[in-house]
Amino acid sequence: MAFRKILFCLCLSCTLSAAVTAQTIKLGSLAPEGSPWDKALRRIAADWNAASGGRLRVKVFAGGIAGDEPSMIRKIRINQLQAAAITGVGLGSIVEDFYAVQLPFVVRTSGEMEYVMGELQPTLNRMLEEKGFTLVAWFLTGWAYLFSKTPVATPGEAKRLKLHADPASPEIVDAWKELGFHVVPVAPTEVLTALQSDLLEAFLLTPLTAAAMQWFGMAKNMMDLPLAPMLSGIVVSERVWDGIPEALKTELLAIVDRHLDTLSEETAALEDEAVQIMLQNGLQIHSVSAQGAAEWERVMEEGLDLITGTVVSEQMFAEVQMILSEYRRR
Repeated sequence: MAFRKILFCLCLSCTLSAAVTAQTIKLGSLAPEGSPWDKALRRIAADWNAASGGRLRVKVFAGGIAGDEPSMIRKIRINQLQAAAITGVGLGSIVEDFYAVQLPFVVRTSGEMEYVMGELQPTLNRMLEEKGFTLVAWFLTGWAYLFSKTPVATPGEAKRLKLHADPASPEIVDAWKELGFHVVPVAPTEVLTALQSDLLEAFLLTPLTAAAMQWFGMAKNMMDLPLAPMLSGIVVSERVWDGIPEALKTELLAIVDRHLDTLSEETAALEDEAVQIMLQNGLQIHSVSAQGAAEWERVMEEGLDLITGTVVSEQMFAEVQMILSEYRRR
């Protein structure tokens, strides 16, 4: 009998200890160490640690140390990582309907994106949860411009270059090819090397990211036409998130929102600064005529026809269009 009491006490002690033992959340990110996005993630990590009384310790693995986005997503599924800050391509590789808000010339302003994502987030969150992930935050990284080794202003000129495409979405790669572009699938962690070896000659990226990733140095021509919004998000393993007390979750989400609001303000200023620095280091910005812009829109509309119903569900694309119409009527 005494032995059973001792055994019970030991089991109870182990259970209580497990409840208060600190949990390490390993978070992967492609953001270069020391970049604005990396700094924001580290501030979030520090505040999560403080808010949880040390029970949640977030360790950030920046600069692709944890692998490319498909690798990070796979590692979350097998618990080698518990979280990741990923691009819209990464989000789309988990739930393809995330691409519906990132297609060229669909969502055209930051205000539109804020409104559309506000309406769609419950649905997209549910889709992610069905795949084993929780979206704790999304944010607009900026707008993608075409950077290239030689000047580009029209789709015809772009089609002559070897254009980067992320292999995480083979359907998107196929759509680019069907439109006549010479796309080369290369993981983001290998793009700089590919540019240096001329395997790639052009890429789509925000100016600030192009500077931070050092890709700009190999492609010093920028087409002055924003082609598409670029999203990012922070995802956490649903299994890990479900184990966090509800009251603490609310506080953790508030911390993320606060830091991302600050990041948004910082990146807006840093983007302008990055463009000025790149101009001083050889960047050439090429204007697009009204005719050229119309040609880009026509080509991208053809791309929408290829993607809708295959990559992005017709239902989700129609819903985005409906929400945008509602916003634009306001």
